[in-house]
Amino acid sequence: MADQTFSPGLDGIIAADTKVSYLDVDHEQIIIKGYDLIELAQKLSYPDVAYLLIHGDIPTKDKAKDFCNKLSRQGELSIDLEELLSLFPKSMNLMDALRTGISFIASQEDPDFLKNTSIQANTDMGIRILSKAPTIAVNAYHAINGDPFIHPDVNMGYSENFLYMIQGKHPDRISKEVFDRILTCYIEHEMPNSTFAARVIVSTLSDIYGAVVGAVASLKGPLHGGANEAAVNTILEIYEQGGVDGAENVILDKLSKKERIMGFGHRVYMRKYDPRAFLLTKYIPKLIDRLPEGKDLYSIYLTIEKVMLREKGLYPNMDYPAGMLLYLLQIPIPLFTPIFLCSRIAGLIAHVIEQHENNRLYRPRVVYSGLRDLHPTVNTPISPI
Repeated sequence: MADQTFSPGLDGIIAADTKVSYLDVDHEQIIIKGYDLIELAQKLSYPDVAYLLIHGDIPTKDKAKDFCNKLSRQGELSIDLEELLSLFPKSMNLMDALRTGISFIASQEDPDFLKNTSIQANTDMGIRILSKAPTIAVNAYHAINGDPFIHPDVNMGYSENFLYMIQGKHPDRISKEVFDRILTCYIEHEMPNSTFAARVIVSTLSDIYGAVVGAVASLKGPLHGGANEAAVNTILEIYEQGGVDGAENVILDKLSKKERIMGFGHRVYMRKYDPRAFLLTKYIPKLIDRLPEGKDLYSIYLTIEKVMLREKGLYPNMDYPAGMLLYLLQIPIPLFTPIFLCSRIAGLIAHVIEQHENNRLYRPRVVYSGLRDLHPTVNTPISPI
């Protein structure tokens, strides 16, 4: 092991040969099953791109309709799961609620089928998770806040239904379009921590539910998920402390204190504009009139972006405009990261299928820097056996 190189955080280490997606930094593209994600987001709906990830091709009109119907039919939760959600404590984090709910769905699978790692089994179980995750996340939020459940409507499309359960009303056209774009842009992103966690888990031949639960746990961490929430909270903090005029000084003060401004920079993109952020930012002006403070918030948003580029050479990643858009859609901030996770499930399904198709157990080694050649003394206390 003496000639092995240690890379903290596995930075730059190639961990998989994949046909699912790739971040091509040189050409500023996110490739999804051979297609440019930004073009997909502009031309197709979220369910179409989810179908592409899971099945490998863009659906025909009939296949798209069948897939959407399948998602709608399976979105309802069992009475037992609804009762479980109603028992969650008011202090519960929604990502923990989502993790628990997905684990509960696994308990409703046939034990033998749960062990099945075939493409068809992973596809069937994955679609069940994809269908039910928004219902779990949204109604966990409602339950924790003492509000009544809002059941999915089988007559609505996936993105519309998701937004409907959050808001309790039929969303307008632009809201549906923006929300669908956000979901599509979050759908898959090569090998972030949560996707790697999912692949590590199923490399043991564990089931897809465990993989998604592990991804939820990973995405709960503030260094992976939560940046969209943190970005909006920074904007709101500035708005409440003096507004647009003081925005630049607040950010400069935070930077002088070595505080991290969330929503900027990326392990892979580094000093290039995240193409997803570039696309989503264009939708913000369409929504700013929906809140009385919308124009001021947008001015603060632009000021922070300008200061971060000037002072740190950093561009926004997707979480920066996504957080702003979700807030302008009047979606509760605690739902931002669960929405990210629900969108990413389609990509996770594709990775689980691929991992199980050509599996090798993940078992890396370490560079050991601890002590050695120690020996217990005769007087070392021995605990009772």
